[in-house]
Amino acid sequence: MSESQHVEWKESWRDEYLKWVCGFANADGGVLIVGRNDEGEAVGIADARQLLETLPNKVRDLLGIIVDVNLVEEAGKQMLEIVVEPYPYPISYKGQYHYRTGSTKQELKGAALDQFLLKKQGKRWDGVPVPHVTADDLNAKTFDDFKAQAMKSKRVDEEVLGESNAHLLERLHLNDGAYLKRAAVLLFHPDPERFVTGAYVKIGYFASDDDLRYQDEVHGNLFEQVKGCLDLLRTKYMKAEIRYEGAQRIEEFSYPDAALREALLNAIAHKDYSGGTPIQISVYDNKMMFWNEGKLPEHWTIAQLSEKHPSKPHNPDIANAFFRAGLIESWGRGTLKILKACADAGLPVPTYKYDLSGFILEMPGKTRVETPGKTAQEKLGEKLGEKLGENRQAIVSAMDSEPTITITELANKLGLSTTAIENNVKWLREKGYIQRVGPAKGGYWKVLGE
Repeated sequence: MSESQHVEWKESWRDEYLKWVCGFANADGGVLIVGRNDEGEAVGIADARQLLETLPNKVRDLLGIIVDVNLVEEAGKQMLEIVVEPYPYPISYKGQYHYRTGSTKQELKGAALDQFLLKKQGKRWDGVPVPHVTADDLNAKTFDDFKAQAMKSKRVDEEVLGESNAHLLERLHLNDGAYLKRAAVLLFHPDPERFVTGAYVKIGYFASDDDLRYQDEVHGNLFEQVKGCLDLLRTKYMKAEIRYEGAQRIEEFSYPDAALREALLNAIAHKDYSGGTPIQISVYDNKMMFWNEGKLPEHWTIAQLSEKHPSKPHNPDIANAFFRAGLIESWGRGTLKILKACADAGLPVPTYKYDLSGFILEMPGKTRVETPGKTAQEKLGEKLGEKLGENRQAIVSAMDSEPTITITELANKLGLSTTAIENNVKWLREKGYIQRVGPAKGGYWKVLGE
């Protein structure tokens, strides 16, 4: 026998141990054994029979619950077992709410207490009503986009999609009586941060953990955040490797689209929005990390995320709307889809981490292997299955070292006519070696495929 989620030892009785009884009642129940030391040895208590009579009444009077108090003997020592059943409603000790988790007792405060009280009432954070908000305050375009997505997913009846936005909210169970739920505000309001602090996403590019190069914030409702984040990641934060199939140029991003999408949707749908901290996406040259406040469902482990598991969303009303729009599944397959997509793309296995600060998904990128001794132009030429001529190699090399160089400057530097430079530059652009970024004046040359 050892101390655990459901077992606690105390050498002697003190009235403050009613906090542990309270913690068991608020969690999954348990047994408080009085008369056993921290090593598990039976030391006994002298007043066992007196406590056998007084403790049940004391627990009833101070906690308002009924417990079984049993007298047991071991090695000639008398001990008491206080058997506590889990209670469906919150139990407090002198106005404090205690909770048993693992082999420790915690006093619940702040957001943790709010979530506990909601859970005991059969509610979740995203299901709490919000006063002074109506369907008319929500974003009409977001409703139109949702209806179009739901039509494609076939997860909402066509008749429902033809009804008013107010009726659609009812069908999605985003009402609580005359009020809209928090989920409705997060999903459809043009500015949900008026009601929920930190309801946005931060994206940053890091050269190292302490070297942030640039960053963006994505605001708006959750549907807008999904689209905005994916667009930014694809166009600004991810490198695309270029290859050719015949004359067709193909760009392959560092991470598969399916893994990127699932990682973002999981972070948004499962985030603990009561914490007030935005989702954070950290992009490095060789990895990408998604962080969100939140915790695993009770009794779950990180290992379960890598195997088939049921769907147990932290925000069920938000998750239901995402499901109806065809954005997520309802079978708990999101983490498995991330693992499969990365494996299919030849990427290292992503890792899931969880601690008191929140939940982290880390997706390693491809390891780039450079061939020593070869110039960028030689590697470009090999990639296209041909060799650049001497002049074209010189043009590409000059552009690579001096991106803002002009045609006239190139001609002077290489000792060629401007016509020769223009003809070679045209060829290089058509073949995909170089690209002009920005206007003719003030822009720059970008050497591709490096």
